Amino acid sequence: MAKKTIEGLYLLADTSVLQGEALLEAVAAALAAGASVVQYRDKSHDPHKRRGEAMALRALCAVHGAAFLVNDDARLALEVDADGVHIGRDDGGLAAARALLGADKIIGVSCYNQPQRAHRAQSEGADYVAFGAFFPSGIKPDAVRANIALLRDASLIVPLVAIGGINAENAAPLIANGASALAVISAVLKAEDPGAAAREIVQLFEKRKP
Repeated sequence: MAKKTIEGLYLLADTSVLQGEALLEAVAAALAAGASVVQYRDKSHDPHKRRGEAMALRALCAVHGAAFLVNDDARLALEVDADGVHIGRDDGGLAAARALLGADKIIGVSCYNQPQRAHRAQSEGADYVAFGAFFPSGIKPDAVRANIALLRDASLIVPLVAIGGINAENAAPLIANGASALAVISAVLKAEDPGAAAREIVQLFEKRKP
């Protein structure tokens, strides 16, 4: 089976923002509104909780045909048969994740504001790379900042994911400069109506289609 494409609204289901049923309801609303990727991000050390949440989110994504990824934990991704994993600077490396998950799974790599890291990840077989933070982020206030020109000048073949303080008001320039997907947390999970908030961002991608 072909890998799912990383494009459009990429929702991070971050348990530091919402928990339990509230998280599942917000994710379900975003998927119904057109989100195409969901990444499960949980920094707890409770394997039972993590597995249960990951399985529930994977099931929601399956209903909508969306890609489901796990943050940082390739073993959990394997255990719940996720579509793949997203790894950062300290998460064990791309080669180790690929050896564990195999060629058919998606592996994304955080590249911050470092084009050289992105080119290396692409050459090592990453399926997409993520740059950011492009705007101030309440989730990661100390995150390094990236310039929008980085997307335009990256000269990469793999999809580019933009992250960091993104919402419907500031997203358009990121898409115009080459972002294949926009990774969003607060703009959707903290919205009074997560589905409507997600739809606003999805529509930005629809406007660029011929």
